[in-house]
Parts: sequence; structure tokens; C-alpha cells
Amino acid sequence: MTHFIAKASFAAILAIASIPATFSVASAASPERASVIDIQYHRPAPPRACSPIRAVEKARYAGLRNARVTDITPRRVVVSGRGYRGHWDRMFFANVRGCPEIRR
Repeated sequence: MTHFIAKASFAAILAIASIPATFSVASAASPERASVIDIQYHRPAPPRACSPIRAVEKARYAGLRNARVTDITPRRVVVSGRGYRGHWDRMFFANVRGCPEIRR
């Protein structure tokens, strides 16, 4: 019987001693504190999309007159304007940094 009481008291002491340790670990890894630290030291990311202004500039440099953006999708930027001999023309640029031309 004394063997059972010794084991039960040891288990109770161990359980009581572990309660404060779990609270301190949980409070140290709280999501509020982690997000504050991440925001303070986070640098803004460079733009990853094609700027409509840059797409129009590239279209004008390629010879498109009266160029304007007519459509923007997650994958491409469409610029329309007057091309060679006055006919309507469109240029398609990838919607990534640097605005590479997809097709004309």
C-alpha cells in the first residue's frame, strides 16, 4: 500500500510542477508577439507585377501610337493603339516584373 501511495504522490507532484512550465512556454510563443516582431523587421517586397505605365512606355517605344491599357489579367497586360500605317494593333505583356512582351 505504501508503494502505491509513493507512486501516486510522485505523480501528483510531477503534474503540479509541470503546470507553470507549460504556461510560460505557451505565452512566449504567442502569435501576437511573433507578428509584432515580423512587422517591425519586415522589408517591403519589390513589385512583382507589370506596371501599366511601364507597359504603355514599352508599347510606345515599339512603335504603337496612342497606346493605352485595355485589359489587365493576373497573367498579362494588354495595350492597344495605332500601329504601322494607322491600323489598330495590340501588344501583350506578361504581368511579371519587367513586362516582357508575349506577342504582338
